[in-house]
Amino acid sequence: MTYCAALKLEKGLVFGSDSRTNAGVDDVATFRKMKIFEKPNDRVLVVLSSGNLSITQAALTMVEKRFHRWEGGETLLTTSSLFDAANLLGETLREVQQREGPYLAQNNIDFSASFILGGQIQGEEPRLFRIYSQGNFIEATQETPFFQIGETKYGKPILDRVITPDLSLMDAAKSLLVSFDSTMRSNISVGFPIDLLCLEKDVFSTRMRWTLDEDDPSFRILGHEWSEGLKHLAASLTGLPPPSSEDRGGP
Repeated sequence: MTYCAALKLEKGLVFGSDSRTNAGVDDVATFRKMKIFEKPNDRVLVVLSSGNLSITQAALTMVEKRFHRWEGGETLLTTSSLFDAANLLGETLREVQQREGPYLAQNNIDFSASFILGGQIQGEEPRLFRIYSQGNFIEATQETPFFQIGETKYGKPILDRVITPDLSLMDAAKSLLVSFDSTMRSNISVGFPIDLLCLEKDVFSTRMRWTLDEDDPSFRILGHEWSEGLKHLAASLTGLPPPSSEDRGGP
């Protein structure tokens, strides 16, 4: 299991991913879920992955080979739009699913997988896509400014309440980290390190990038402030009205 999320804002994009793929008393594995494809002054594309690790790794390896060994067809290095890049990644995922899926299914192994793809290509606005296991995809809009994959339910209420397109990149990044903190408190299958990346609009660089581990002081402070803030907020909420006579068991 994993947790990945990406946000589309007026000022750019924010990406976050954990690195845990398995969790047990004596079996914890770590693999990075964020992959960056970059061409200076032309494009930065970011892929977040969730699901069957062998499927996502195979799909990304195939995409990366095409990225480095262009043979006349489109690659993530050459596509003219993010839409074409999402289509290419979806087709690659579908190809791997069709090749490997039947063999995994024979052993009752879940071979579902999904991606979030986002970034900016010179000449168009930053864009964000969610690519499903079947290879089809949807694009983020102003009304739906973020996507999540993996263990989404614990972090979604926070993003639903906080994320709006006009939010600053740093405020959005802090909110995203809070969603990771809440998720990890409720589910041990999501864990450190956390990869965090902010892409500024029209700045084709990954200079705003962090890797946070469990000893990171800023993450600990953020989680503590969030927890304490919730406690104070709960204490300050308007109280319930007096119970009715029926509730009190009176006449």
